[in-house]
Amino acid sequence: MTACTETAKNPFFESYNTPHQTVPFNLIKIEHYKPAFLEGIKQQEAEIKAITSNSEAPTFENTILALENSGDLLSRVSNVFHNILSSETTNEMQALAKELSPILSKHGNNITLNEKLFEKVKAVYEKKESLGLNAEQDRLLTSSYESFVRNGANLQDEQKEKYRELSEKLSMLSLQFGDYNLEENNNYKLVLTNKEDLDGLPEGAIEAAKETAKEKGVEEGWVVTLDAPSYIPFMRYAKNRDLRKELYMAYNTKCTHQNTTNTEGIVENLVNYRMELAQLLGYTDYADFVLTKQMAENSQNVYNLLDQLLKAYTPTAKQEVENVRKLAQQLEGKDFELMPWDWNFYANKLMEKDFNFNEEVLRPYFELSRVKEGVFGLATKLYGITFKKNTDIQVYHEDVDAYEIFDKDGKYLAVLYTDFHPRAGKRSGAWMSAYKEQWIDQETGENSRPHITLVMNFTKPTADKPALLTFDEVDTFLHEFGHGLHGIFANSNYESQSGTNVYRDFVELPSQLMENFGTEPEFLNTFAKHYQTGETIPVELIQKLKESENFNVAYLCLRQLSFGYLDMAWHTLKTPFKGDVKAFEKAAWASTQLLPTLEETCMSVQFSHIFAGGYASGYYGYKWAEVLDADAFSLFKQEGIFNEKVAQSFRDNILSKGDTEAPMTLYKRFRGQEPTIDALLVRNGIKK
Repeated sequence: MTACTETAKNPFFESYNTPHQTVPFNLIKIEHYKPAFLEGIKQQEAEIKAITSNSEAPTFENTILALENSGDLLSRVSNVFHNILSSETTNEMQALAKELSPILSKHGNNITLNEKLFEKVKAVYEKKESLGLNAEQDRLLTSSYESFVRNGANLQDEQKEKYRELSEKLSMLSLQFGDYNLEENNNYKLVLTNKEDLDGLPEGAIEAAKETAKEKGVEEGWVVTLDAPSYIPFMRYAKNRDLRKELYMAYNTKCTHQNTTNTEGIVENLVNYRMELAQLLGYTDYADFVLTKQMAENSQNVYNLLDQLLKAYTPTAKQEVENVRKLAQQLEGKDFELMPWDWNFYANKLMEKDFNFNEEVLRPYFELSRVKEGVFGLATKLYGITFKKNTDIQVYHEDVDAYEIFDKDGKYLAVLYTDFHPRAGKRSGAWMSAYKEQWIDQETGENSRPHITLVMNFTKPTADKPALLTFDEVDTFLHEFGHGLHGIFANSNYESQSGTNVYRDFVELPSQLMENFGTEPEFLNTFAKHYQTGETIPVELIQKLKESENFNVAYLCLRQLSFGYLDMAWHTLKTPFKGDVKAFEKAAWASTQLLPTLEETCMSVQFSHIFAGGYASGYYGYKWAEVLDADAFSLFKQEGIFNEKVAQSFRDNILSKGDTEAPMTLYKRFRGQEPTIDALLVRNGIKK
């Protein structure tokens, strides 16, 4: 077959003949990706050469804007490939990702280490005060220049080669880390053939385990997996302590076994290469490198936040653990030792005792299609936007739905894909991403709108019941939808500043703000109806949900802090790590541990957020965003949770702005003040 014919048949090489230029998933095959990547690289190389060979003096337009607009094809194919790699991967996709990783790293380095290009960028940057740029242009110029510097442009030739080597290794290792975790997750199944082993489990969890058995080819019995909708109910409700321990150990020893998917060596290499790269660039450690481009600014400020929260929450957390331990000993005998695999089980028993409340009673009111209506309806109430399912928009799996979103004036705003249930090709967790970012064409003025995707791993429907969600799953939906709104409302001139392309410790504000609505009666009453009777969720159930909202909140805070301390410990290393990964981890988060720790277990080897997901030196951002979202939501509470004026201000000053201005500038414009931890402490009942 000739190259010409291949090109003609490759959907990436043509304009998509689809609604809103959405991705034609039905036409894209595995063999299309590599040629499209290679052609995309070739095209961007030509665009970069056009910038560097331009004989005119460097200007914002012919250098910074030209660079910003380069790589359109590469961006298109990359967005599709990497989203599918996470949500619908195959062995072929994973092999191709490994093949492409060094090629893409080399291409990225060829741009940032291009001396002629950097000279031109630097020339524009050095005269920026005289260019009459607006705030958005100024920030684009500054971030472009700093990106080159942070990616090695000021290094000597020998150092540049070292930078290339390190960045390519890091890219490959992160891919391997993610692949090994997915493989370990998929390889495990707990097969149960004795009905008594299911004692305590809700009917829905038993039905789901039966469905999973069929999917896994197990003819008799039930199967429990490490996917959240299977794992969490078993740990919370199963009476069989030995099986809870078996499942807990399977989950918490993932990637520690002496086999091909052990990631301890990958962790060691990742932290050492990151440290080496940071020091090559003149920073003391990797956290120092990362945090100069975050709201926190430096490691000391991160530790100040973590320490402040640790001090505030530890006394309450210790009491919460003692309360659960006392109940367990009342039920099991005074010599009973509360272990990690007991925590969810007896904590749930205590919640039932203290509040006469079990979250399972909420499930019938959280049928997925109604929850979706409720979450979409919340956006309609706050922002006036509407959602219309469009079956003409291609999707990549039958579980996925596609929606057109229209603004309050009826104008098309965005496309939204929703993908709710676990499957073998999907990594665990939940995330928001984009198949296409928003930007404004600087020549025509056309506002090119985004295509956003929300991917989750929620309870699946069974033969007898629709998908009935836990409250935690509703909370996760709200969280990811908040990220989605950040993408949907994006209204920046430049793609690199659009939507969620903001500081990592600012990006969680929109998502965590939305979680606040989850326990508000005014919101729940709009959609929470019994899936069989249509009865609206009873007032007393909402009251119990509200009363139990802060149940074990301090324990959960310390759990999040433990991940923050662990992340910082790995990334403040100043000399190469050569020790034991498990021992290092246990020392790093010792101050946060309230239950016995086990020698065999290890979080680091499966900590995808920091080793495969871009949160290295940034996990503290979840707690920082809680400080922000508690402070921000207090304004909604003050003015009314559906107050359109407050919502419009949040849209105008936060959601639509992306990275066009400094995050604190945007936040203060919305809130009128800098945040403190007080609103969070009050919300959690730690402070009156």
